[in-house]
Amino acid sequence: MTEDFHRIRRLPPYVFEHINPIKAKARAAGVDIIDLGMGNPDLPTPEHIVEKLKDTVKNPRTHRYSSSRGIPGLRKAQASYYGRRFGVKLNPDTQVVATLGSKEGFANMAQAITAPGDVVLCPNPTYPIHAFGFIMSGGVVRSMPADPNADFMRALDRAVRHSIPKPIALILNYPANPTAYVADLDFYTEVVKYCRANDIFILSDLAYSEIYFDDNLPPSVLQVPGAMDITVEFTSMSKTYSMPGWRVGFAVGNERLIAALTRVKSYLDYGAFTPIQVAAASALNGSDDVIEEVRQIYRVRRDIMVESFARSGWAIPSPAATMFAWAPIPDQFAHLGSLEFAKLLIQETGVAVAPGVGFGEYGDQYVRLALVENEQRIRQAARNIKKFLSTGDQGNVVPLAAGK
Repeated sequence: MTEDFHRIRRLPPYVFEHINPIKAKARAAGVDIIDLGMGNPDLPTPEHIVEKLKDTVKNPRTHRYSSSRGIPGLRKAQASYYGRRFGVKLNPDTQVVATLGSKEGFANMAQAITAPGDVVLCPNPTYPIHAFGFIMSGGVVRSMPADPNADFMRALDRAVRHSIPKPIALILNYPANPTAYVADLDFYTEVVKYCRANDIFILSDLAYSEIYFDDNLPPSVLQVPGAMDITVEFTSMSKTYSMPGWRVGFAVGNERLIAALTRVKSYLDYGAFTPIQVAAASALNGSDDVIEEVRQIYRVRRDIMVESFARSGWAIPSPAATMFAWAPIPDQFAHLGSLEFAKLLIQETGVAVAPGVGFGEYGDQYVRLALVENEQRIRQAARNIKKFLSTGDQGNVVPLAAGK
């Protein structure tokens, strides 16, 4: 009775379990940690959304159990958003369900559609729940390229032809966490055509649809004709409206898949606190100016990070979208792998990053840097790293002093 439970055995130790104790120890020693690791937005939720929550919570009727699939006003607001932003028409009663964040939505969708041994095609590297939601549900994950380039369709065809049993679903995530890759409608059109021909569902994570930095607005796969027949798309208010702790997300799309998710959720939760749902609906129905303000802050931080880190000696590709930079490990430290390099950075510079291996084995030569510190802190991180890299040899570095 002492061995791990079956589902726990299928989960590797969460990579941040290795990083967090090092951060905590350094902070306890007085080191000022500049934390670019976790994608936890530092921006406050816009005031009008908070005020709507405060006004609503004064009504005692809103303190009762809520609706697992989301109150009608919230589902209508999400359907309206899809109509404005993507030109996609949704029935809020049958094609929209509110989730406790997109992460919970993915995990519950996996429970809803996965039988033991079912094969799911998943990008690697990717956000961990994309793969482990299905692994926890008894499925088998087959890795796909994360980059939506010319090789993707060839890899998709190989994966389908050589998988027994045939895959039931393909996971897409653009703009992508952690890689910041962005897909266009031509790519989605090819994928939809192939998956329709092979009876494969598409599960699309569009959590970063509004965090983009050029004139090319990230599209929804549901814009492709016929995509609604096989697709569910997940979105989140966490990054768009700086509402990570509120836990509000959505699944929209194919009625059969939405019905399956809704049924599973009905056994597991009563939905988010009603005042939170009312405030979220107010956000979706309100001005897009607050979205542009958030986007502009991340754009400025991105530019400062790319520029200052380049001056420090660490060239980081400039992401076209998301709140992350996907950075190759500097050549002189590539042999360490991402976990050991991340540990070394904390110990020697006070800068915390997310090891790429935490997003899949094909991410092990990268680390993810989140744009969750202000401009001054990002510049300080670059100065700390410049001193570290200038030593030339990780064996000769001097540990960062407390309070520096």
